[in-house]
Amino acid sequence: MSELNNTQPPQMEFSDDLRRRNLSGRIWMVVFRLSTVVGIIALVTLLLNIINQSAGYVHYEAKVDPDTLRVDGIPLEEQSKEQLMSVLQNNLSSGAYNKLDRDKPFAERDRGEVYDLVFDRVVKYKVEETWLLWDSLTHSREIKASVPTEQSGTELKFVVWANWDFLRRQQSSDPVLAGVRTAILGSLWTISITILAAFPLGVMAAIYLEEYAADNWINRIIRTNINNLAGVPSIIYGILGLAIFVRVLEPFTSGTLFGITDPTTANGRTIMSAGLTLALLVLPLIIINSQEAIRAVPGSLRNASYGIGATKWQTVWSHVLPNAMPGILTGTILAVSRAIGETAPLVVIGASTVIFFDPENPFSKFTTLPIQIYQWTSRPQDEFRFLAAAAIIVLLAILLTLNATAIFLRNRFSRRY
Repeated sequence: MSELNNTQPPQMEFSDDLRRRNLSGRIWMVVFRLSTVVGIIALVTLLLNIINQSAGYVHYEAKVDPDTLRVDGIPLEEQSKEQLMSVLQNNLSSGAYNKLDRDKPFAERDRGEVYDLVFDRVVKYKVEETWLLWDSLTHSREIKASVPTEQSGTELKFVVWANWDFLRRQQSSDPVLAGVRTAILGSLWTISITILAAFPLGVMAAIYLEEYAADNWINRIIRTNINNLAGVPSIIYGILGLAIFVRVLEPFTSGTLFGITDPTTANGRTIMSAGLTLALLVLPLIIINSQEAIRAVPGSLRNASYGIGATKWQTVWSHVLPNAMPGILTGTILAVSRAIGETAPLVVIGASTVIFFDPENPFSKFTTLPIQIYQWTSRPQDEFRFLAAAAIIVLLAILLTLNATAIFLRNRFSRRY
């Protein structure tokens, strides 16, 4: 009788269990929300730190006052290419001027290049002091009062480092004239080769493994190794690229096989080697994500296709691939996002940290935005760190543009089918 009195009714047990489960659910909901808030705070802090270093007041000191270089009363900013060339001739020795013409004839230079030469060789602006964006906004009066702008050749200017001139200029040892044009072109060349090489190979491999490969021990080993390769450190791929593309396939990656470059000076440390190495890096990611997307296509679509007499390939091409394409493009977005920010494999291959000419073809020497950012952040001057922050903004803009393009294509396919 006492045992019956101590036993709770089933309804009470159910109510207690329900309360415990609801309490556990609320606790986990708070944990998930808290983790999301922490992630957002970390991301906002990172972005604010980058933005804070990408603009601010800069105190310049010029060796030659630009106002003394007027031609017929016209300031340097408004002078034509011919007038700027006369300024160079009047302020440089004949040997220095002729050397500039030998390096690249003035007839082939545009006005912007000649304008940069005037500031680089004649005016010679030097950065004396810099301020962060927050300090520039909150202590503007104190900053202006501390700089004697009435002195000749002294200028205090609010600078947004990520500007049009920054995008169009080549790399320079002078932060006033430094730009990221060469690095942008190198990144675009490299990522284009990566996508062209990795995307079709990855999708075809996924189609074979999901639609055609038998479930035997060989194919299981292949799938396991692909999963393992997705976690291999990127520098290992750099070593692989150095051994295969830079050394073994040097005639191809240097362009000598096609007669594009001189065999006596060519080597395999080119954009082609970098693009193919990054293709190896992202290939496992594309294969795995493409497999998941193909596997998610309902089997009823395949059976319906077979039921009307379609062959295996017709089913894959007309039904499986179109329905799997949104997931495949999502995997490609993740792969490209990883590839465009890589530095370790490119350093191993031999990407240049200092380069003063633009890549002209896939067999040119190169640098990329991540390597350029690394090179600037390693310098002790504050102005180079500001340039690195501006380059990070450019890199993020390129990455967002590529991702937006892939998302657009994904949504287009998703709406069509």
